[in-house]
Amino acid sequence: MLSIAELNQMILRIPDYPKPGVVFQDITPLLSNSIAFRSLIQAMAKPFYDNEISHVIGIEARGFLVGTAIAYELGAGFIPARKAGKLPRETKAAEYDLEYGTATIEIHREDIPADTKVLVVDDVLATGGTLAALVSLLQDQACEIAAISVISEITALNGRSKLPNIEIYSLIN
Repeated sequence: MLSIAELNQMILRIPDYPKPGVVFQDITPLLSNSIAFRSLIQAMAKPFYDNEISHVIGIEARGFLVGTAIAYELGAGFIPARKAGKLPRETKAAEYDLEYGTATIEIHREDIPADTKVLVVDDVLATGGTLAALVSLLQDQACEIAAISVISEITALNGRSKLPNIEIYSLIN
């Protein structure tokens, strides 16, 4: 298995993408290498093995890639949080700001059963807008947010400040 430091070295940082001033973190090398991918999933799931997580909610798109594997690892169900207009049934939506614009995130109203314990998964915690929007949607549901798990956190952007009172686990800071 690979260490967190080795996983961090495999992330490609692409400056000025998708716009000047943004450094995009490309996790494709972690996904395309079987040992790195397994190491990543086990490291992200490990803090939650004994937490009785019933569902993992992955944020489109890269949160899907790791979220489904983490759900499998934890023996949990998976629920997608999608961009606006991608879900066919009745949804709940929240708009949020990105480093480079605005977006809307949606979940199906009935996909989260009552009295569930959810783990929210995404690739990067930057400004916290996406995760805060999803948390606002989940607070109206009869579920417990056990934690948020991300591959990487850009601490200089202070995204945690938008997520008070929620445990956040990041592999890489």
